[in-house]
Amino acid sequence: MASLTDDQQELNFGIDGNINNCDEKEIQIDASSIVERGGGEEKDMAHLTGSLIHRSSSRPQLDLSGAAIQGNFEERDPTILLPNQSDDISHLALDIGGSLIKLVYFSRREDQPINDRRKKTITGRLGISNGIRRSYPILGGRLHFVKFETIKIKECLDFIYSKQLHRGGMDSRRWQFKGPSTENTVIKATGGGAHKFSDLFKERLGISIEKEDEMNCLVAGANFLLKAIRHEAFTHMEGQKEFVQIDQNDLFPYLLVNIGSGVSIIKVDGDGKFQRVSGTNVGGGTYWGLGKLLTKCESFDELLELSQRGDNRTIDMLVGDIYGGTDYSKIGLSASTIASSFGKAISENKELDNYRPEDISLSLLRMISYNIGQISYLNALRFGLKRIFFGGFFIRGHAYTMDTISFAVQFWSKGEAQAMFLRHEGFLGALGAFMSYEKHGLDDLMVHQLVERFPMGAPYVGGNIHGTPLGDLNEKISWMEKFVQKGTEITAPVPMAPPGTTGLGGFEVPSSKGDTLRSDASELNVGVLHLVPSLEVFPLLADPKTYEPNTIDLSDHSELEYWFTILSEHLSDLVDKAVASEGGTEDAKRRGDAFARAFSAHLARLMEEPAAYGKLGLANLLELREECLREFHFFDAYRSIKQRENEASLAVLPDLLKELDSMTEETRMLTLIEGVLAANIFDWGSRACVDLYHKGTIIEIYRMSRNKMQRPWRVDDFDVFKERMFGSGDKKPQPHKRALLFVDNSGADIVLGMLPLARELLRRGTEVVLVANSLPALNDVTAMEVPDIVAEAAKHCDILRGAAEAGGLLVDAMINIQDSSKESSSSVPLMVVENGCGSPCIDLRQVSSELAAAAKDADLVILEGMGRALHTNFNARFKCDALKLAMVKNQRLAEKLIKGSIYDCVCRFEPAN
Repeated sequence: MASLTDDQQELNFGIDGNINNCDEKEIQIDASSIVERGGGEEKDMAHLTGSLIHRSSSRPQLDLSGAAIQGNFEERDPTILLPNQSDDISHLALDIGGSLIKLVYFSRREDQPINDRRKKTITGRLGISNGIRRSYPILGGRLHFVKFETIKIKECLDFIYSKQLHRGGMDSRRWQFKGPSTENTVIKATGGGAHKFSDLFKERLGISIEKEDEMNCLVAGANFLLKAIRHEAFTHMEGQKEFVQIDQNDLFPYLLVNIGSGVSIIKVDGDGKFQRVSGTNVGGGTYWGLGKLLTKCESFDELLELSQRGDNRTIDMLVGDIYGGTDYSKIGLSASTIASSFGKAISENKELDNYRPEDISLSLLRMISYNIGQISYLNALRFGLKRIFFGGFFIRGHAYTMDTISFAVQFWSKGEAQAMFLRHEGFLGALGAFMSYEKHGLDDLMVHQLVERFPMGAPYVGGNIHGTPLGDLNEKISWMEKFVQKGTEITAPVPMAPPGTTGLGGFEVPSSKGDTLRSDASELNVGVLHLVPSLEVFPLLADPKTYEPNTIDLSDHSELEYWFTILSEHLSDLVDKAVASEGGTEDAKRRGDAFARAFSAHLARLMEEPAAYGKLGLANLLELREECLREFHFFDAYRSIKQRENEASLAVLPDLLKELDSMTEETRMLTLIEGVLAANIFDWGSRACVDLYHKGTIIEIYRMSRNKMQRPWRVDDFDVFKERMFGSGDKKPQPHKRALLFVDNSGADIVLGMLPLARELLRRGTEVVLVANSLPALNDVTAMEVPDIVAEAAKHCDILRGAAEAGGLLVDAMINIQDSSKESSSSVPLMVVENGCGSPCIDLRQVSSELAAAAKDADLVILEGMGRALHTNFNARFKCDALKLAMVKNQRLAEKLIKGSIYDCVCRFEPAN
């Protein structure tokens, strides 16, 4: 294991950066992520009683499985959620450098389990168990990131005390009156200050500091981020960032360049396997130190701000200055190449006051960044490495800094090496120290267990918000009401109250761009990373590594603008439905208005910079809308509409089943597929469909749609599908063993479309699994709702009744059916599983564990609806037979995807790959 002397560590690892008193990275403003806040009287910190969390030499295991980014997507250093961490864990770790203190702490979130009998039944039938996986507790949490100037360490101690982080963040009423003191509490820390300030921590907080090796922490933090977070790494060239998905199996070796006060260059070969191979004393401290002397700037951020307005040509000597404005083409140097940093100062008869501070800052930034990039590449070349990750507070998400380093690496490597950056670049050491409580669990963490979300505050942050997240829904709404949207600009809110009263704290207006949507549109955006250990990759994907869920590419600005217009036009109708679902109360109206403001701001932010929230697809936009609804407690905006449409459809189902039973087998199959396509017209997410609702009842619209079903459809593989089902001539194929039917909308879509199709497959001896949303989205049916629909349908059908009983769906259903001659024990089962998402679309890289278990024995997948079969997964390939069915309810989508028109139908069958 590599190690450094204290002098070497201080030289190469001190981090220079922001001098804000406290820049706390927990701006997600999410009610579910609220830290339990302590209060109580002001007493001597070291003598209050109450820690319920004991630290000892026997460290508890840190449960990192399912780690996910939480924090505002405006932030470079987001909160990371640990939803499965038990409460027996230290809640605090620090990196105390010469310039800054970086603090990582853990906040807990407790969810109440839902008594879902369907889930218990399906778990037993599919044999789902944790197996070799650990049993995940209900208790969850998030990692938060905070920084302070080291010279203001007392403010850091006050912050720790105010949140009672040294006591586990417990409610003040508990720690004041119960439990032992903090006398034996041990907090992990790294950095030179871990020794220097250990007595101060003991005196003020009554805790002991245990120092962790700095390089160990840096590497552990980087490995965790690169393995756990899908969009942690990114490139940055000419102002454009592109996220890079790192294959966990191909991560090592890589070069880690940590730019703090100095620079350390580390070759990483694996977990715990690394070597410091080089470094330089010219780093962030050099930039800040020289910059302060030459420009009189008082902070690192102020110095960076100056560089954005600078022109280095007034002070740097360029190749063109030497060769009369021409290139030195013989050796490949352009006229604009810097020949000598600060070189013009030699020949010009000027004093320091004659140079603009902006130009000095930019010249200094280029000089240091270019040299770091060059030295890093030379070390990568030395070891044959192609990937170089840069971290440390010198970078700070500053666009020009990253561009300069990237240019240097590209220039010297002739494009063969690539500079990459990390969202949490400044917190590698603190994160590694946090993880050092127990070095286990990291290998169990998979990218597919992380779900990134974007809270309402994401588009608004133009400065720094101090203090804890907003504590309740009313505070969220009030916060939203402080903003007034003007085109793509958002005015900064007036502080609602002094810091510490509402939880919002102070709001600093950005200095660079005033009251605009964001302070720096080029900065990296980070969302809320939720850890969901129950998510898995869909096992029937032909090639998960090349799978891309999104069909619509929004990199085309005209395409992006079109879909933003569609979503904006639909917004008022959605708000009306959401408010009506809550009884139209004044409270619901306030929440509806706040939702509209928040979602409109998301759209404005993404129009400004489409890559702000990572790689953007239509599915991401639709999911963002649903998450925004839930954030303002609209959990099922179409609940009453779905109930009404289910009842109307169930009323005519018996007549439809009689009609189907009178047909021959092959004719019935065609009629069933036509029925699925016709019923798929009911989609409240489509403007064309919404207009249809005003022209007739649900049954009238369904019959009209059925009557217009004429082949050939725009995409028509029915004959191929029919041959797979019935064969040709004397060849009779075996029925499918198990079919997964991804259902779409409530009402006619599932009742008159997918349920009759499921019934036909059951009749043929095929097990059927209905796959539905875990959470509501528009009028999509959910897995919690499907069993009741099936139970009602089973009153009129022996096939559905027997299959539902065999699948455990009727165990608790209150149905009154006469004894049937069929024995349910002889029926193939009809089951229901949730898909793991709450969106009109589905990303098959992240599905529920019960769906993944059901898929293992499946040999037929049927994807139905625009969201799951067209917007996403239209180009997906599977290991088994796949049928994609949808009616296109959008003219633009029809033209782009199938070169057709609105109400065209898609019946796409793809045999096993």
